[in-house]
Amino acid sequence: MNLIDFVNRPTVPAPWGEGDNIPWIDPEFSERMLKEHLSQEHDAASRRAETIDRQVNWIHNRVLGGRHTTVLDLGCGPGLYTSRLAALGHTCTGIDFSPASIRYAREQARLGGLRCNYICEDLRSADYGNGFGLIMQIFGEINVFNPADVRIILQKARQALAPRGALLLEPSTFDGIRYLGRRQPTWFSSRGGLFSHLPHIGFEESFWDETSRTATTRHFIIDAATAEVTRFAATYQAYTAEEYVALLHECGYGDVQLYPSLLGQIDESQSDFLAVVARRPA
Repeated sequence: MNLIDFVNRPTVPAPWGEGDNIPWIDPEFSERMLKEHLSQEHDAASRRAETIDRQVNWIHNRVLGGRHTTVLDLGCGPGLYTSRLAALGHTCTGIDFSPASIRYAREQARLGGLRCNYICEDLRSADYGNGFGLIMQIFGEINVFNPADVRIILQKARQALAPRGALLLEPSTFDGIRYLGRRQPTWFSSRGGLFSHLPHIGFEESFWDETSRTATTRHFIIDAATAEVTRFAATYQAYTAEEYVALLHECGYGDVQLYPSLLGQIDESQSDFLAVVARRPA
């Protein structure tokens, strides 16, 4: 894009009409994102270590009852949850399509002697395997997929679970997605960051579509030297708590339980998420 394209951009984007996600799969982008995942200065890409420790403790003790099992993490990033679960005695597999994150996760598993296997593939097309005692998808990952893809992922996950195996989701709340779509536009400048390693000016704008109940966020990155414009966009689907339960029943799950957070209790720092545990029927 150039500046004229930016000025003449469509006033309102169609949900998923300008790409179905930001480019996690791009090698250079994934390297920059890995730095954000590992940062202890914010919880934007991944939570800080102390929070993850507490959440993994709840998963191990409450969801799994302290019993060792096989775990599949869908959208595992750099393995921050799987590495901790493996250290507690679980055997873990992670799937993610960010090459830098998968490389990091594999290296950490090798160095730590952890029983972890990592696969660099798209969740929509990857082979999940079977016989898992727990399949998890956290930090609002499910909301970035359109409803048809969500059903594909949930149905594949059910087939990959052992009988009475647990699915653990941490989706965004309806209000959290709606708030995202109603944020005011912002400008910023950077000497180099997530969307470009070069000096640039950035513009972000978000849209809430009441009909589809989706939030779409656009990121425009204007190269400071050339004025070339690169656009990134992501759409997030909102669901009510009741709709999550109905969706899981539709996809063949039973015994659906809702929790205020991945700590099993209200966590004001994570109020835009909830935890959902469902099981594959015996």
